[in-house]
Amino acid sequence: MTNAPHTPPTWQDLLTAALLGTDRRKPTPGQAHPTAHPKALLDAAAAETVRRRAGLKPGRAAPRLEPAPIDPRPRLPTPAARRLALLLADRPTAGGGGRRGSAPDLMELLPQWLAAANAHGFAPPAETLPALLDAARARTDLRPAVLEFAGSRALWLARLNPDWRFALRTTPGAGASLPGPEEPDRVTALWREGLFAERVALLAALRARDADAARTLLAATWPTERAEDRLMFLDSLRTGLGPRDEPFLEQALADRSRNVRATAAELLSALPGSALAARMAVRAGACVALDRTRDAPTLVVEAPQECDAAMERDGVAAKAPSGRGERSWWLGQLVEAAPLAAWPARLGGRTPEEIVALPVADDWTSELHAAWCRAAVRQRDAAWSRALLGPPSAPGAGGPGAVSLAERAKLLETLPVDERAGWVAGFIAAHGLSEAFQLLGVCAVPWAAPLGRAVVDALNIARDAGSYPWSFSGVMGLAERCLDPAEASRLDSLLTAPDEPEDASPGAGGYWTEAFQRLGTTLRLRAVMAAELRTAEPTTAQAGPA
Repeated sequence: MTNAPHTPPTWQDLLTAALLGTDRRKPTPGQAHPTAHPKALLDAAAAETVRRRAGLKPGRAAPRLEPAPIDPRPRLPTPAARRLALLLADRPTAGGGGRRGSAPDLMELLPQWLAAANAHGFAPPAETLPALLDAARARTDLRPAVLEFAGSRALWLARLNPDWRFALRTTPGAGASLPGPEEPDRVTALWREGLFAERVALLAALRARDADAARTLLAATWPTERAEDRLMFLDSLRTGLGPRDEPFLEQALADRSRNVRATAAELLSALPGSALAARMAVRAGACVALDRTRDAPTLVVEAPQECDAAMERDGVAAKAPSGRGERSWWLGQLVEAAPLAAWPARLGGRTPEEIVALPVADDWTSELHAAWCRAAVRQRDAAWSRALLGPPSAPGAGGPGAVSLAERAKLLETLPVDERAGWVAGFIAAHGLSEAFQLLGVCAVPWAAPLGRAVVDALNIARDAGSYPWSFSGVMGLAERCLDPAEASRLDSLLTAPDEPEDASPGAGGYWTEAFQRLGTTLRLRAVMAAELRTAEPTTAQAGPA
């Protein structure tokens, strides 16, 4: 009698035997017994693996990939390319936080390196594109600079890797070339048929080169756009905003969307000669007057009794936030939207400084000055910003109208770069670093020499006071990125730990020495990085597939 042929074990049988063990897995009756012994199990698994691979059916042939586009920008100098590889290889330690040591944080230097490389117009080496995209994926703040530097070849890669699809979402048009002024048909077609991101990019590009053409394009489809899209498109008019935009914005004041109406009103109020600005000047002027019957000229305030339909149409929000009085809410909006140039004529020809110095009756000072602060920022009025900031040494670390550090920072942004740095340097000299972080953030990089000296001197004073350096870690981090590398030599005198006062924090002097070493090393490294990017090399295109 012949034995029936054994049935070969299935792949699932082999997996089960491997998981349970050959001692616990009994062979199926009528089946071969490779699962009865470990060696036999491995032999059977190897044979089944080969059989499964050999039995795969060939897949359908796919079209060949198009090669990556050529990048015509000049090649990154070799020293700078090596530096980029080092910056991208640096990763934060797994623990994070804690003591930093004296070594520079290379990842924190990457944003500045990217900005400098983009300013030079260099193209990255192809082999660095994956690491650049990985860095941008991990840090959203890097994405604009990385995608500008990486160029169209990074977008080509992003279409092949789902992990990098953010690049396609972040880049309007996903790298597609926008039509130029000589292609009106393509402009019209893209505006009417393109994706939302492509239309935003097109409108922004067109607005930058021809403000009137961009507005005309928007007006052609305005009634059919969705409310959220109208809001985004309207925001693009901030670029090149001028009197010729007023008729369109006046029409937008009647929009169905409250947010669209509010944005249109804000843009109109930024045009001091607009009809809306004139209407707001009349309303605000009716609320603020000069009383000359008192011992000293005094501003008196009579807030609006109601918010009528005309005020709402001009962008005044009727409902006050929780905890805020309605009348003060309406007053603030009227004064914020009124042209600042109207106040000197109404208040006896006084200058902004003289107006801000006037006493205000009935505790309306903070409300009135805060509204003037917002108006100065909206209208980019440097004269009023100076008046509201006051001198940097003012008691209480602020001028008469600057009710918060955030408002002072916004006012500073309306001033010329050098004046801004000088004001913040004076603020630090008078009040130290404890409140200076937000103000330092609006100063141009690298910091001007007076500002850099003020920061270093204040850090030295903090060290002598015996506090720990991590109490000023935010300012120290800004200094590493923003201090002029020429200041590195001034730090050498701070590397010797001074005698600690009796009330100093234990070991603070050593920690400060370590922090100053890191700051000096970082500044010198930034100087080297800048020199590497200036290295002249032949201009060659980045050709071929990535």
